[in-house]
Amino acid sequence: MTNTLTDKRRYPGRLRSLRRGGRAWALLGCGLLAAAPATLLVVRLAGLDAGTLFAMPMVLFPYSTALGVLVLGAMAAVPALRLRWALAVLTTVVVAHGALLAPRFVPARQHVPAESAELRVATVNADGGRADARALVELIRTERIDVLAVEQMPSAGVDALDEAGLGALMPYRELHPEYDSSLYSRHPLSDGGTTDVDTAWPQTTAEVTVGGHTVQLVAVHTYYPLGDTKRWSRDMAALTSVARRSGPDTVFLGDFNASLDHSPMRKLLSAGLTDTHAELGRGWARTWPVGHALVPALVQLDHVLHGSGLAGVSVGEHTVPGTDHRAVVAVLALLPANQR
Repeated sequence: MTNTLTDKRRYPGRLRSLRRGGRAWALLGCGLLAAAPATLLVVRLAGLDAGTLFAMPMVLFPYSTALGVLVLGAMAAVPALRLRWALAVLTTVVVAHGALLAPRFVPARQHVPAESAELRVATVNADGGRADARALVELIRTERIDVLAVEQMPSAGVDALDEAGLGALMPYRELHPEYDSSLYSRHPLSDGGTTDVDTAWPQTTAEVTVGGHTVQLVAVHTYYPLGDTKRWSRDMAALTSVARRSGPDTVFLGDFNASLDHSPMRKLLSAGLTDTHAELGRGWARTWPVGHALVPALVQLDHVLHGSGLAGVSVGEHTVPGTDHRAVVAVLALLPANQR
């Protein structure tokens, strides 16, 4: 104790220098951590992720919000870190993040008449046919699915699903394993085929009639931004052009390789589509990756989007062994004419 007091008296300048140095390093660390939410906020507001390398980190936008809150809390709690201008800037960043994220956690208050017909849909990326066929068929049976979209399902996977009993549950299908996506249905399908827009591979389409309404279906699987961000962006733009030509009774479902924070996804939604998760206030859904012991599901890449002629009733994610994507199951109500 005596030596410490002596040191303080003998070397006051050195101790002050050490304290200033420690404070500077702490502020630098806070600044580096705060740079992530600030940068992603600028990218999101300016739409700079379309066709650029920012497309990958943009999926972590909600996590960067949490990081911003933690840094702000630390700076406010520690007197040595309370720089007014830094606190003001970071508070603005965190509030802006919150304003952008909040709508997807607030359920829409749309009235759905009790007599409305329902369409129960599901989508799953089969990961090249690795999805457990029997488990997937059991999910279809348990959830009483009317329409199933399957992505990354090769011909061998189609055979495995039939062997597992999918044919008895869903005898109608529009199969295009050569183009990466297929549609199965309990009800007859019509006007089946594939899109002719500029996507990496054609997207499978068909129509199904339920409760007197004919619903256009698009089974979606876009290119992935990690492989080619420009190709992914063109895929999303092409889907947007399809959505603009579609009517209110439309469902796009599949693996979009995009989250709600990506600008190409927001443009697709602005073409007249609604994300069922966001509509029902389930803004923290995570569908990828799964099946890894050390990495939990982090982001939502799989979506059910619908036109104004439908409304979400429920939505959820289900694990299917073998694939790295969770299946998404949604119940959609077909609205009467006066609510469209």
